[in-house]
Amino acid sequence: MATAATSVHHFSSNPFNPRSSAGLRRPSSASHLVVRCCDEAAVEVAEKRKTAVVKNGNDSLEICRVLNGMWQTSGGWGRIDRDAAVDAMLRYADAGLSTFDMADHYGPAEDLYGIFINRVRRERPPEYLESVRGLTKWVPPPVKMTSSYVRESINVSRKRMDVASLDMLQFHWWDYSNLGYLDALKHLTDLKEEGKIKTVALTNFDTVRLQKILENGIPVVSNQVQHSIVDMRPQQKMAELCQLTGVKLITYGTVMGGLLSEKFLDTNLTIPFAAPPLNTPSLQKYKRMVDAWGGWSLFQGLLQTLNKIATKHGVSIPTVAVRYVLDQPGVAGSMVGVRLGLAEHIKDNNAIFSLVLDDEDVSSILQVTRKGKDLMKIIGDCGDEYRRV
Repeated sequence: MATAATSVHHFSSNPFNPRSSAGLRRPSSASHLVVRCCDEAAVEVAEKRKTAVVKNGNDSLEICRVLNGMWQTSGGWGRIDRDAAVDAMLRYADAGLSTFDMADHYGPAEDLYGIFINRVRRERPPEYLESVRGLTKWVPPPVKMTSSYVRESINVSRKRMDVASLDMLQFHWWDYSNLGYLDALKHLTDLKEEGKIKTVALTNFDTVRLQKILENGIPVVSNQVQHSIVDMRPQQKMAELCQLTGVKLITYGTVMGGLLSEKFLDTNLTIPFAAPPLNTPSLQKYKRMVDAWGGWSLFQGLLQTLNKIATKHGVSIPTVAVRYVLDQPGVAGSMVGVRLGLAEHIKDNNAIFSLVLDDEDVSSILQVTRKGKDLMKIIGDCGDEYRRV
């Protein structure tokens, strides 16, 4: 981070810059050289910040730090056309956004990935395939976790995604009082040793259970949790354990289903038709988080602050929101939902990699967020929103 900021500052304060040296004259070719150096430096900074490695022991996986979240294929965001969706996946991957996150219960997500990966095999060079990642989740009912049951379940995902080995299997469990989750994870580890899974990970586990899992010798590489500028719970306990153990965080809800965007800036939800409708499952979910955190008025203050920062850097509000979370301790990657074939945010997503938030930006964000309520006290630790009635 410091290196990136230093590089950008170095080029912006170049003595050949006419803004800092108005009296100096130089050949036009020098101007082109400076611009080219600036461009190359920005590209180099962005490329270095584009990927992260999640690992535990001998298990490791390199992922794009901005992941394409595929919850939006599950039905509540509009009808998905299969061919248009796969075409969109190729555009994201072609733009370097080549890590896709899905789950066994996200409608046709795993099937779409299977079609997509086959097109990659046919239509792209072999080295292209090496950068593509398909991360999925397994969310089983609380039945007895036998070896055969776990194996059969994972085979379904392998078949749907049309891969011999899953890049990452992220495991979710509903009821901590049922210790079957440890059995399931041990069987998943066996499947990893067999080559059916490359890395085992978690989703929506709390800090206590993550530590318990690690103490049982299960080599999880990451835990996927809800994390945004509004929901900073992962930084209160989870990030410290991650720093100690090397487990990374992959975050979702980072743009709050689109609430953290220009679309909702200067809107009033209490007046009919004065704001865009909350017409998707994610918008409805994260509006409840806003209510718990401090309400719509405080949220508008946050959006106004983010808009000033976005304008200053020539980017969008979602770009600032994701960059802020990526800069938090323990965070390897952040999810941005993709409405495949319906809307695209490739340019905004790629801008995240070159954006450097300065101390003034961070301070202005903290001035607003410190006015919000402590969601750890209201909701509990990571994932507790799924386990509290």
